[in-house]
Amino acid sequence: MATWARWCYRHRLVVLLLWVGALFGTGFAASTAGTDYANVFSLPDTDSKKAYDLMEKAFPARAGDTDTVVWKVDRGSVRDQDVRSRIQPALDEIAAMKGVGDVAGPYTGAQGAAQISKDGTIAYAQITFTLRANEVPKELVEDVVDTARAAERDGLRVELGGQAVQRVQEPPTGLAEMVGLAAAAVVLFLAFGSFFAMLLPIAVAVFGVGMGLFGTQLLSHSTDIPDLAPLLSSLIGLGVGIDYALFIVTRHRRGVLRGVDPEESVVTALNTSGRAVLFAGGTVCIALAGMLVTNLRFLDGVVIGTSLTVVLSVLAATTLLPALLGFLGPRVLSRGQRRRLAENGPEPERTDGLAVRWSGVVQRRPRTVGAIALVVMALLALPVLSLRLGATDQGNDDTSTTTRQAYDLLAEGFGPGFNGPLQVVSDGGDSAALVRGIEATDGVARVAALPPAQGVTVIQVIPTTSPQSEETDVLIDTLRDEVIPNAGAQAHVGGVTAVSKDFATVTGDRLPLFVGTIIGLGFLLLLVAFRSLVVPLTAAVMNLIAAAASFGVLVAIFQWGWGLELLGLGKEGPINAFLPVIMLSLLFGLSMDYQVFLVSRMHEEWVHTRDNARAVRVGLAETSRVINSAALIMVCVFLAFVLSGDSGAAMAGVGLAAAVALDAFVLRTALVPAAMHLLGTSNWWLPAWLEKRLPHLAVEPKEEDLAAPVEAGPASVVHGLVRDSSGAPVEGAAVTLMSPGGRQLDRVTSLADGSYILSVPSPGGYLLAVTAPSYAPRARQVTVAEGPVVYDVELVEGEVDAVS
Repeated sequence: MATWARWCYRHRLVVLLLWVGALFGTGFAASTAGTDYANVFSLPDTDSKKAYDLMEKAFPARAGDTDTVVWKVDRGSVRDQDVRSRIQPALDEIAAMKGVGDVAGPYTGAQGAAQISKDGTIAYAQITFTLRANEVPKELVEDVVDTARAAERDGLRVELGGQAVQRVQEPPTGLAEMVGLAAAAVVLFLAFGSFFAMLLPIAVAVFGVGMGLFGTQLLSHSTDIPDLAPLLSSLIGLGVGIDYALFIVTRHRRGVLRGVDPEESVVTALNTSGRAVLFAGGTVCIALAGMLVTNLRFLDGVVIGTSLTVVLSVLAATTLLPALLGFLGPRVLSRGQRRRLAENGPEPERTDGLAVRWSGVVQRRPRTVGAIALVVMALLALPVLSLRLGATDQGNDDTSTTTRQAYDLLAEGFGPGFNGPLQVVSDGGDSAALVRGIEATDGVARVAALPPAQGVTVIQVIPTTSPQSEETDVLIDTLRDEVIPNAGAQAHVGGVTAVSKDFATVTGDRLPLFVGTIIGLGFLLLLVAFRSLVVPLTAAVMNLIAAAASFGVLVAIFQWGWGLELLGLGKEGPINAFLPVIMLSLLFGLSMDYQVFLVSRMHEEWVHTRDNARAVRVGLAETSRVINSAALIMVCVFLAFVLSGDSGAAMAGVGLAAAVALDAFVLRTALVPAAMHLLGTSNWWLPAWLEKRLPHLAVEPKEEDLAAPVEAGPASVVHGLVRDSSGAPVEGAAVTLMSPGGRQLDRVTSLADGSYILSVPSPGGYLLAVTAPSYAPRARQVTVAEGPVVYDVELVEGEVDAVS
């Protein structure tokens, strides 16, 4: 990593041009190729899939998307001439539009009368486009909406529903990402106090996510990628991209504040925090790949898109970021910090502050802190006991949208089950007896058998309850387990509602295998990284607690409806069936990030001191601020996806925001360190036989390893003279000896003749930093063998920003 970081720093212009060229190149290719996203719900061996296969055989599906125009009168009937005279011309105008294949209204055709409610106040027309919903031009859909809405008058209300219409009422593409970036920028500025430092993580995230989205768009032409994948890729890419850059920039700034030369500080940051970023990015990708064990084809494209974005974000953080830091030099610090560095010399390690005080509280009262944190997580997890998986539809849209109002009007005029009809598809047996059996079943509002085709009969069943109702799920089970067998027919229950139910069932059945897989992989990674059985076991338990609490929040908000109106997220309903798998993948990956950054610092201190209490206290004090800042950024980014206009992305955003907040602010800041204090030295226990067999994987190298190894020996000194460019001695210069990682070991002030002497604990590689008012700071590597080392320093007058 050190060699790579140094090359990127010294060839920063080449690196920047390569990234800019790659971004614009893939962007041009993606815009030229367009998109070909496909939502493929393949559920082999399910009843709804068998019904779909039979229907496809007998009634080849039309390629175009079908949307609905619904209208209601306050007085009279939709059959009245004054109503027809306004609606029919609008339908005729829509039918004449290029891209509209057919318009089936209630005023024409033999089936038209069935499209008017019993009380005559509500009617609907079906508009069939020649293309699928995601391919229909937005301008055409807007023209259809405007034409239909133009027919409104006092007492006549017109609404539209369908997938194509839903697309045009969504917020502008990229709005969620822009809001998330803006919120992250505010947090970064408050954390760094420097405009330039704030821009670094934003730039890294933009390059990583941009390349990931363009790459995903190109891959959609060669494999099935759902249209939800780009949104989820943006969501996770922005979060990890900003966070990974934040960890590296924070380590670099700490080195510069301690007087280290900017180039050496970048190399050290990449060789320490950069390694942790590589490990953390790998764990996120492994957690995402865990979705593949569910064997749900719909999720394969999500894995491809999100994993590609994470990989590119890690690559940007470890290549583009060192180059950008090279352009900035000391300007990565705020003006005030640069001024204090020039006047007072390198900053010593802080022994106060909120993080240090909190770490002390956890050490003194681990039982109290741990118990409070555990109670909070348990209370938030309680709603998960009523978790119900299903699918959202336009009935969950916000009440102000035309799709939601059209949905409600259809439910009002034709019954709540009209929005989710079932299709009982029969290819053998007594169809007449099957129809009679269905009509006699509780929960059935209407039954209509279509004329047979190629030996297949389709029976349309309208339930009395809504598609998301538990009673509708019970009806589907009754039809499959009782009605069809009793009728002696060979039939299957299909339709969107049945597919959603089967998808939820399959997902629930495969969830334990998925959870076991990602927990097992995470356990093995942490076991190898930290040479401990207890640390990975603790991490696994904490991940399960975080998952339960975050899903409890999801159930309370989206299933129970707490705060839905405040968030503008429509009506309560079941949790999307695909969400647990996606959320758990992202949550386990992100939780592993925080665990790695927290425990790696604890492990480093444990290796040096063999004092568990000190290791946990120092690790928490030094990492909690950056972990909490990173978590706050992720929460802002994730919550911004409430504005995406996609209910699935909004649900994932809220769930992940809750998960990250609880994981960082409760688990990693309180429960994990409290538990590690209580467990004592057993945290680092590993059987000797296992220690010998495990491969070595260093997340963050020991600071002594950053310099050329020197044999152990006695303590020594470094001494010399500090002079200016004319050879005159510089009195009062601050001379600091630091470990390669930036830890201050000794500090003195040069005397009147410019002389100084520093004590060295043992032979090895060190950093020598010298600062004085009116002179540019200098920092150089010094290798100490046995015996004293003479090292003279020449200071050059110049600006504080000069890079030595």
